[in-house]
Amino acid sequence: MTSSNRKNKQEEKAAPFELNGTRVMPGTRVKVELPLAQLYTQTPLNVPIHVIHGRRPGPVLLVSAAIHGDELNGVEIIRRLLRHSSLNRLNGTLLAVPVVNVFGFIHKTRYLPDRRDLNRSFPGSETGSLGARMAWQFKTQVLDRATHAVDLHTGAIHRANLPQIRADLSNEDTAAMAAAFGVPVVINSVLGEGTLREVAEAQGIPVITYEAGEALRFDESSIRAGVKGVLNIMHHLRMTGPRRTRAPMEPHIARSSSWVRAERDGVFLPLVALGAWLRKGQLIGRISSPFGGEDVTIESPCAGILVGRNNLPLVNEGEALYHIARFEEVREVAQNLEVFTSDIERGPGLTGEPPIA
Repeated sequence: MTSSNRKNKQEEKAAPFELNGTRVMPGTRVKVELPLAQLYTQTPLNVPIHVIHGRRPGPVLLVSAAIHGDELNGVEIIRRLLRHSSLNRLNGTLLAVPVVNVFGFIHKTRYLPDRRDLNRSFPGSETGSLGARMAWQFKTQVLDRATHAVDLHTGAIHRANLPQIRADLSNEDTAAMAAAFGVPVVINSVLGEGTLREVAEAQGIPVITYEAGEALRFDESSIRAGVKGVLNIMHHLRMTGPRRTRAPMEPHIARSSSWVRAERDGVFLPLVALGAWLRKGQLIGRISSPFGGEDVTIESPCAGILVGRNNLPLVNEGEALYHIARFEEVREVAQNLEVFTSDIERGPGLTGEPPIA
């Protein structure tokens, strides 16, 4: 590219961006209220969408959180992201949605009032259930406007996830985003039916899911890693300028994973922490009875890294206790996880705010 072409590209100005009838001019920020439903009182229930439209053209990145209403780390990740100085010099457009499932957020639950899972309702329908209508509105008004997407999640209630990326790595653009995010563990996962990720990939929108922490809890390390990861994605897409931070480490890809389930009802005593390097046959927990009797030992069925763990001591037979990701070089993954965790915990925050204790 010649110097004159570079100059023309730098001087090229973005066209206005429109979302749900609102016109956003280049170099401005607007909060758009997307009406998705109503309460019983006829009070409108809107989903706020922050539109940061850069002066120069570029990708349209959707960053969404709380599609499960009790998964809160993503809400804080987006709050910090919106305060970051790099957004003042943006190429392209950022669509930031802190809370997709406002119903669930209000009631501190994963689900909608009809007990449906919004992230199993896509692409939705204009005339279907409440979940189908909300999914259809969000897809047509927001997701369809994006060129790339990052969906922020946590583990379910009483279950914590190690910071990880889940993605369909058969898509080269998606795989590049997964690598750019900058967490050591990437799980090549199938696209769940009815998920935002499945619908996005089907229409050519590369999307990754960031999983970290536990529902209804803030986890500072997971939040910091999430903010840094989204900024890494924006840099990867050339939405932001040069950064002085160290390039993210090459992630390790898990091609498969295993769940360890309770063999009986009882009191679960975990013996390993998230991120632990497990050997096949290693003792990782016990299930005891509150009324006495022999304990049931739990052994790891394979070598790998512990990426998910149940935090509730009271368990029923068949309940998921551990999620183990399999890697070819388990020792190397464990070492890089240790470095990553240390850097996140000891490093300075990216927004100048004090950490959540």
